[in-house]
Amino acid sequence: MVIKASSAAEIRTLVDALSADDEVQREAAIARLGIIGARAVDRLTDAYAKAGDRRAHLAILRALEAIGDHRSAPLARQAIAEGGDVGVAATGVLRALLSSPQATAAAAALDALVATILDGRHDRRLRLAALDALQEMPLDVRTRVAEALRNDPASGLRHVAGVVTMVEAEAARAEAVWKDAVDGRLPDTPDDLRDALGTRGASAPLNTLRALIDAVRTREREAREKARHGWLTLRGALHQALALRGSRVALYDLRETLEEQSTRLPVSFLAALHVLGDESCLEPIAAQWAAESDSTPEGARWRYQLVSAFKAIVQREKITKRHAVMKRIAARWPGILT
Repeated sequence: MVIKASSAAEIRTLVDALSADDEVQREAAIARLGIIGARAVDRLTDAYAKAGDRRAHLAILRALEAIGDHRSAPLARQAIAEGGDVGVAATGVLRALLSSPQATAAAAALDALVATILDGRHDRRLRLAALDALQEMPLDVRTRVAEALRNDPASGLRHVAGVVTMVEAEAARAEAVWKDAVDGRLPDTPDDLRDALGTRGASAPLNTLRALIDAVRTREREAREKARHGWLTLRGALHQALALRGSRVALYDLRETLEEQSTRLPVSFLAALHVLGDESCLEPIAAQWAAESDSTPEGARWRYQLVSAFKAIVQREKITKRHAVMKRIAARWPGILT
């Protein structure tokens, strides 16, 4: 695949950002690389080999999961062997490949996940993550894996034999939570829906995600003060799911949240702004930046994250100083421009 010089430079910058200390910068890079897609795979796999930081490895695997390209399979199988969070993230890459249009890649991903489940040398958390990755596979596949877990005492798997039933029940519960939410019946707490979003955000209709954002925002306003942050965090996760899909159907909510929110937002909001924000978001960002008076490291970090999102929008949308919005910002909040 031939990559234009401009695209190559953007991909290189985004891949470098996966090793950054700034969480918003990393999340925004993951979202943007997911949109760029297959063109970024070679650069990501090369970066994985060179990076010694497990945090960078996790970010690279998450980007590869969002892309879902068959070339990521060898790296995912390698990462499985690393175990821990990296191994768990690798199961997400393989999960994405189960529906690959390339039959050989889908079959290899299935084989790797099943082998991980049945390998007693892996820790329980990794094996359960691999098991969870099979939840959308046909019932006969899952049944065979369940039987292997239940009937192989020599490999030390008896202690997880009941996990299939437990995971099946959990999957059914998550599906029920999701369908109820889509029908307008949100759960009592946001955590259940946020968990369900993790496996459905990549394939849910865009208007479904937009409708959920509106419903969650209403619930957030109605909730007691202590519970509002959880709903706000869920709303940010929904925006990030849209960002991974490159959709601006709920950009109005991002902008209005910036205009209305008097406290710092979860990083998922700024990550979405990095990818989706347009000129209409610049003034609310500048106002938030100017309103932050906290001189602590947390306050400084929030202002830095706002500036980072501001710059990303200006550069992506090619907004110059002569633009009307930049002139208004220069008049009211000149500090953010310097």
